[in-house]
Amino acid sequence: MLRTALKPRWILALIGALAVSGVFVLLSQWQFSRSTSDAPPVVTTTETPQALTKTIQPATDFPATAADQMITATGHYDASKQVLVGNRLLNGVSGWWVVTAFVVDGAPPVGGEHTVVIPVARGWLAEASQVQAPPSGQVHLTGRLEPSEAPQANKNPAPGQASMVAVPELINMWDVPSYTGFVGPTHEVTAAGDQSASAIPGVLKPLNIPPQPKSTPVNWLNIFYAVEWVVFAGFAIFLWWRLVRDEYERELEARADYESASPEPTPPGQSSPDGEHLPSDTGGKP
Repeated sequence: MLRTALKPRWILALIGALAVSGVFVLLSQWQFSRSTSDAPPVVTTTETPQALTKTIQPATDFPATAADQMITATGHYDASKQVLVGNRLLNGVSGWWVVTAFVVDGAPPVGGEHTVVIPVARGWLAEASQVQAPPSGQVHLTGRLEPSEAPQANKNPAPGQASMVAVPELINMWDVPSYTGFVGPTHEVTAAGDQSASAIPGVLKPLNIPPQPKSTPVNWLNIFYAVEWVVFAGFAIFLWWRLVRDEYERELEARADYESASPEPTPPGQSSPDGEHLPSDTGGKP
């Protein structure tokens, strides 16, 4: 079969097959690159604080672009609207989040109601009995804005507790219009100064919620096309090999047919098939 493959026309055919395969491989690489090139650009402005009232509107759907945004807000805590959310981990230890309604100054009214709040996860407690009232008076808040969590079905939390930091659940408990997200504060500036989001030093520990890693969506259709081009590249080489093999097998068949059709030579001294006596080999003597 090697002798057949080394014929000039099959060498040229191999070069052509390799060239076609190379083009298919390049197309495959292009499709792989396209599978992630259409991803939206990573937002890099989330770490620059901006006013809450200019970032989202209360009682409206939470925009995806607002997630992880650092915001600032001025207002005061409503100590009568405070809950604990259990099963929260901090450094591997289970505890409680203290979530308090923060009345936002300058928030647009909702349904004629001028008091609009946003839940603030003020910090983490190891024991529910350690909870204390939030700081009083005006507070200038800086923190990370996060979308509402989903409430847990068929779960009835105890009084003063909530199943999740779920705005719909908190609105039902507090009976007040709210923004559709919550804030994990990094700083609270009160009349007593900057308290770094820890109104009870040593007891209420700050959450320090980091920005979530930006996922890169994958276009699976482009990946399918990329794999398809690789298959085509392999098929081009296989097709060349198959054609060479077919010719080699035809050559074997033709040789076998020729040998079967040729008459076998009659040994010297024996009669030929037509009855004539053939002379024996006399070593060339007359």
